[in-house]
Amino acid sequence: MSVIKHKEQRVGVFIDAQNLYHSAKNLYGSRVNFGNIVNDGVGDRALIRAIAYVITTETGEEKNFFDALEKLGIETKTKDLQVFVGGAKKGDWDVGIAVDAIKAAPKLDTVILVSGDGDFVPLVEYLKINEGCQVEVLSFGKSSSAKLKEVADDFIDLDNDPKRYLLGKKRQRRK
Repeated sequence: MSVIKHKEQRVGVFIDAQNLYHSAKNLYGSRVNFGNIVNDGVGDRALIRAIAYVITTETGEEKNFFDALEKLGIETKTKDLQVFVGGAKKGDWDVGIAVDAIKAAPKLDTVILVSGDGDFVPLVEYLKINEGCQVEVLSFGKSSSAKLKEVADDFIDLDNDPKRYLLGKKRQRRK
């Protein structure tokens, strides 16, 4: 399917920060450059809203990260990390991202989902069919759901230029 991009197109960006954080950490030993991701995803189109969905911990060590996102013009929505009796931890925003994207869709032409999580396949299908939105997915392809890449109108693989989308990239050791 051909993707249409023009200056008057209204774009909303929904960032699954945990998904990208873990992909960058596991694949590259690095942190994510969210500014470049949003800038490249939106291009010269009209950014209506960019939201990063983030998890807070008891230590509060992520405050500088949240401040950096806000300086980039990315709104943050926070949720506390859940710690269960057995020590298991959970912190995801899948339902919150889906609800916000559906609520915003009538005011948008394009939804950019920054995540490789296959749980978003029904959201992408809904936005395309029921809301008439073009849906673009940006993520590290090596850790992205094949089905999510397939159902999106466009998939931008951040693995194609990792230096652009990472901060503090550690040097890979030669074997």
